Amino acid sequence: MNKQQTIAALEAVLFASGDPISIERLSQAFEIRPEDIEKHINELEKKYEAQNSGVYVVRLENTYQLVSREEYAPYIKKVFDIKRRTPLSSAALEVLAVIAYNQPVTRSFIEQVRGVDCSGVVTTLVEKGLIEERGRLELPGRPLLYGTTKTFLRSFSLNDLSDLPPLPKDNIEVNDVGEQLEITEKLTTEE
Repeated sequence: MNKQQTIAALEAVLFASGDPISIERLSQAFEIRPEDIEKHINELEKKYEAQNSGVYVVRLENTYQLVSREEYAPYIKKVFDIKRRTPLSSAALEVLAVIAYNQPVTRSFIEQVRGVDCSGVVTTLVEKGLIEERGRLELPGRPLLYGTTKTFLRSFSLNDLSDLPPLPKDNIEVNDVGEQLEITEKLTTEE
């Protein structure tokens, strides 16, 4: 397969998938190196840019996905009669921020940071696919750990978590899972 055919095939695969596909998976399917996949996808991105296309390729961590441009969303909604989703509440945005900057975290950690019960908000964020369960903590009761998803990255136009803005230096934040575990252990032993 020549270069143009490979680019066209990549475009077809990304279009048909609808979901992000890893570079490794594309590399295996096309039997070419991951670096070559990236070069071909860069060519595809240039093609879409030159044509002022209604779609473009987005990179999410080590995956690629074909998506429509945001400015055409009103037309897509009209055609598919998509109902508007309710925007996230300020409480949901706060919980997302706590999780994004400190993940993986337990619900009790989130509640300690926010000072209020977060079970309803956490459930809503899981249902919306913005956060997911990431295992359990090895403590009594084995509390669930939560982290953000690729849907979170896509929704906030982030390639990966390193694109998050830095936290203000004035605030003391727990950014280390070890520190979080110590706090959680103290909470469980005090109860």
